[in-house]
Amino acid sequence: MKFTDANLLTPVEEAITPDMNPWPVTIATYNIHGAVGADRRFSPERVAGVLSEISADIIALQEVPLGGTDWPDVLKMLQQATGFTAVEGPTKNGPKRRYGNAVLSRYPILATRNIDLSFGSREPRGALDADIDCHGHPLRVIATHLGLRPAERRAQIRTLLQAFDTDRMPVILLGDVNEWFAWGRTLRWLESHFEAVPAPATFPSRLPVFALDRIWISPRHRLVHVEVHATPLARVASDHLPLIAHIDG
Repeated sequence: MKFTDANLLTPVEEAITPDMNPWPVTIATYNIHGAVGADRRFSPERVAGVLSEISADIIALQEVPLGGTDWPDVLKMLQQATGFTAVEGPTKNGPKRRYGNAVLSRYPILATRNIDLSFGSREPRGALDADIDCHGHPLRVIATHLGLRPAERRAQIRTLLQAFDTDRMPVILLGDVNEWFAWGRTLRWLESHFEAVPAPATFPSRLPVFALDRIWISPRHRLVHVEVHATPLARVASDHLPLIAHIDG
């Protein structure tokens, strides 16, 4: 066993030193549908149960009630259930109702930015852009929920691609992209930028047919594995299933 004079540890001390290597990091994206399940019952507790099953390190959430005079703060409930750091990216931000994207992280979140993806008179959309420190290894995580119309999604992807800066740190884009067609321009542009990734079906949760939820990373070789979380609880807690990816160092 080799030691340096500057940082001398006994074998016992070395054995109890915490492992600061975070890899592989588990990332998930989950459209929680306002915590209203496939049975139309509002239950943040079920969503929290799914998050416990996933045991991810970083989780992007869409369709999250964020509080207000007439609206529950589901993100606060999920933060308390997980013990994670939580940041929000509201797309509806009135006094009665706040609603939008969120990120939960086991690791410290150093900075956040909200990217406005609203398109004309369509429902307001956005992306929550967060810098996360995984034991000294920075990750840029961009959680989003794109629009329902093709022209809307194309404009939103153009805005997102302009915002990416892959030189400083790895970039992970994840969320509900609402793209039904495998060869739509939205996906072609994203795969041109990030390279192709596995895309298992996540919607509807009871019998998934469409791959609406996606996870991309640049550089691509750091994406180890992608899977859908399809437990009995996940099939009822929301109309989407969570998508999970494992990222290596």
